[in-house]
Amino acid sequence: MSVPDYMQCAEDHQTLLVVVQPVGIVSEENFFKIYKRISSVSQISVRDSQRVLYIRYRHHYPPENNEWGDFQTHRKVVGLITITDCFSAKDWPQTFEKFHVQKEIYGSTLYDSRLFVFGLQGEIAEQPRTDVAFYPNYEDCQTVEKRIEDFVESLFIVLESKRLDRATDKSGDKIPLLCVPFEKKDFVGLDTDSRHYKKRCQGRMRKHVGDLCLQAGMLQDSLVHYHMSVELLRSVNDFLWLGAALEGLCSASVIYHYPGGTGGKTGARRFQGALTSNGINPDTSAEIGRAKNCLSPEDIIDKYKEAISYYSKYKSAGVIELEACVKAVRVLAIQKRSMEASEFLQNAVYINLRQLSEEEKIQRYSILSELYELIGFHRKSAFFKRVAAMQCVAPSISEPGWRACYKLLLETLPGYSLSLDPKDFSKGTHRGWAAVQMRLLHELVYASRRMGNPALSVRHLSFLLQTMLDFLSDQEKKDVTQSLENYTCKCPGTMELLTLPGGPTLPPVPFTKLPIVRRVKLLNLPASLRPQKMKSLLGPNVSTKSPFIYSPIIAHNRGEERNKKIDFQWVQGDVCEVQLMVYNPMPFELRVENMGLLTSGVEFESLPAALSLPAESGLYPVTLVGVPQTTGTITVNGYHTMVFGVFSDCLLDNLPGVKTSGSTVEVIPALPRLQISTSLPRSAHSLQPSSGDETSTNVSVQLYNGETQQLVIKLENIGMEPLEKLEVTSKILTTKEKLYGDFLSWNLEETLAQFPLQPGKVATFVVNIKVKLDFSCQENLLQDLSDDGISVSGFPLCSPFRQVVRPRVESKPVNPPESSKPGDPSHVKTLEAILNFKYSGGPGHVEGYYRNLSLGLHVEAEPSVFFTRVSTLPATSTRQCHLLLDVFNSTEHELTVSARGNEELILHAGECQVTWGHPPGDLTASALAEHLLCGGGCVGAPMLLHTGRGGQGSGLGAWCRTGSFVGRPCSPWGLHHRQLSGPHAVLRIVKEAVCSLPVFVWMF
Repeated sequence: MSVPDYMQCAEDHQTLLVVVQPVGIVSEENFFKIYKRISSVSQISVRDSQRVLYIRYRHHYPPENNEWGDFQTHRKVVGLITITDCFSAKDWPQTFEKFHVQKEIYGSTLYDSRLFVFGLQGEIAEQPRTDVAFYPNYEDCQTVEKRIEDFVESLFIVLESKRLDRATDKSGDKIPLLCVPFEKKDFVGLDTDSRHYKKRCQGRMRKHVGDLCLQAGMLQDSLVHYHMSVELLRSVNDFLWLGAALEGLCSASVIYHYPGGTGGKTGARRFQGALTSNGINPDTSAEIGRAKNCLSPEDIIDKYKEAISYYSKYKSAGVIELEACVKAVRVLAIQKRSMEASEFLQNAVYINLRQLSEEEKIQRYSILSELYELIGFHRKSAFFKRVAAMQCVAPSISEPGWRACYKLLLETLPGYSLSLDPKDFSKGTHRGWAAVQMRLLHELVYASRRMGNPALSVRHLSFLLQTMLDFLSDQEKKDVTQSLENYTCKCPGTMELLTLPGGPTLPPVPFTKLPIVRRVKLLNLPASLRPQKMKSLLGPNVSTKSPFIYSPIIAHNRGEERNKKIDFQWVQGDVCEVQLMVYNPMPFELRVENMGLLTSGVEFESLPAALSLPAESGLYPVTLVGVPQTTGTITVNGYHTMVFGVFSDCLLDNLPGVKTSGSTVEVIPALPRLQISTSLPRSAHSLQPSSGDETSTNVSVQLYNGETQQLVIKLENIGMEPLEKLEVTSKILTTKEKLYGDFLSWNLEETLAQFPLQPGKVATFVVNIKVKLDFSCQENLLQDLSDDGISVSGFPLCSPFRQVVRPRVESKPVNPPESSKPGDPSHVKTLEAILNFKYSGGPGHVEGYYRNLSLGLHVEAEPSVFFTRVSTLPATSTRQCHLLLDVFNSTEHELTVSARGNEELILHAGECQVTWGHPPGDLTASALAEHLLCGGGCVGAPMLLHTGRGGQGSGLGAWCRTGSFVGRPCSPWGLHHRQLSGPHAVLRIVKEAVCSLPVFVWMF
């Protein structure tokens, strides 16, 4: 016997073997349709008896195996059923002749046979026959099962007669010697009258009768015969048949202990009562007491080991030995004795059979794999299944079966703790041997490519790169990525489900590690584009969600919402940003293409980006942008990429170790976008308001004290919505400098007249910048000052008597030291202010939202004209006097001062000259404060008037009330070089201070 039956199990020893084969040309579909109905009649209850007859059907059985029928009767073909098509009466003789030819193949062992003819009708079909059944077609054949039952009963009759004939003790007759095929030549010339020979004949016959009893449903009788056979054969050292007797004894005991069977076929055996957890009949104690010949479960395995050891002595009994090992393993699997079962399987692996064909090798390794799986040795099972897969594409096969190879390789995955779902690899630590897993994945890639399915190759190679990245060397990473790029040139990787041969689907493999994402952060809009909600009547601190002060349930819900929803808003139609911190784990530059956002909840236009990450880079910031097209709540679910030609949708939920501050944000209706440009240059100074707001633009200007400059601002609507509302406010950031007058002034009505400002349109807004500061305290700018007389903020006010004592210098150039020259940074005063543009329009305005745009203004003010000395001279009238003023040009340019109407006084840089005027009419203290002193600051600058060593008198106030001046003492100034001009630089003296000045009276 050369062809093993790997599906054998212990209970097959009680079955009758029936072969079902086609005769002539019969379609495979029709044959297996009838074969399925025939094989459904697998057990028949014997009439007038409690015995059950079991049938085992095969549609293919090697004739050489039939020669071992005397050794084990369940290997003998006792029944033949043939199926044929015959549509005409003239073809019937030929068809019937083929049936007889088929019978001759198994003729020596057949008990009975049947021929099922389909398609033949007429006189021949109407003739009653017991061995032939006629049916018009394959649908109209309702009596097939009934004919099979009758056929089985005929087999039982023959079996029972043979059993009775062999079991009857005929001491006078000579018992024939039963032999296996390879023994016949060994027994030629033996002494048939020796006692040893007779015991051999008796022992073998007893074993044969035990087989017949077991097939006939007489379990107890078979046990008796097996025990007698064992004793006889052991005495004559007939090891081969002794092994067969022991195996028969084990089979009968297994059938008794495990009525459910060991082959794993549900419903194959009749159950008598309930079974225990290990499949043993719970009521066997009493039965064993009556039938002491039945082996215990432990003894069954011991006898199997002994029988296999006897089989191993004979090279020609390799198939018998292999099948015995398989049967023992199935029994041990039920007994849950895996380690002992593995020993039997290990022995089966090394059993040397004849030269097997490639198909037989595949079958052998596949069965070994199934048996290892049965006992729980999953990795061992996977190993043999992989060997079977490689056998399918052996070099000796002219047409390699790559599809079968691929299918077997897929079945090995669970044994190596390998799943084709990438989600299983994000759950904790890696399971299994990575080196073996990578080898298996490479074999899957190659097999799928040879199958002509490049999409499968790309999917498996992507899976290898994604899940085994940590175990690949640098060179392996380069090789795998190069192969992947070669595959994706012809078939790009997608996120679609792939259907595998046989039905199951292959999930997509997103590249969540190429690159690795460590942090995801949704970014707020720039400060100039952030929407702000108009304050409600309830106030900013009043909530309308709940009337209660505190509710733990509400607080809990809000906490959960806060963890998911971000507290800022995005705007419909505006570009929104999400920042990712990524890392390239590859030893070479990683190119990522078509990287964009995956969102839900709102229609969103993702603007894809491309990036190139250096080899093994650290955390690298990447900003992904997009534009929400509708309003609502948007959730950022992840991102999509294309790396090495593979498209990937990477969800945040599947990214291990990713930090995120939230992924949900509210999108409000669209608002206009305002862009400003000014006539002034940009400033290098970046203003930082105390409120934390940011300025979008900063401009700067340099002015002389008293100078006025216009700031022209162009307002352009660069959005898609009309700009309908605009409010402008200003805030001065400088606090240490006191301003006089309006620093910034504008007329908003002229600009609002151009509203609503449509998209793309420009409106003009003019702001007047006027600098009025007090520079009087910077005395180091002045030279040769006197300590005598009355001084205003340190500037002497001399009487005519003192003038006589100390003559005036008409024209004196001043040359201050280098550190005190005008234009020195210590003399420049800085003013900073912010213009806030609060604007709205479109749907966002309807919902109560607006935007705020800030313009930073940096002004550097320098001193211009100083009046360094004020003196008086007697006039022609006692009621009048002349006022003398010393004018000092503190700039670096030539300056013209207008005086006495059209008179002009030209002053060079750093020059001081005298000008004078006579006041007309009565002059009050307030008027004197307005017109008396000029210089040291701009109009409106506060100055204290103080005296030196004061004298007695009625005071200046009294004199001022009765005296008058003629002409205007101070005049506008202008710079020739820069073509600038300023107002009257008149010092303002506090009224109370003026009224407290002493008065000098002249006597005539």
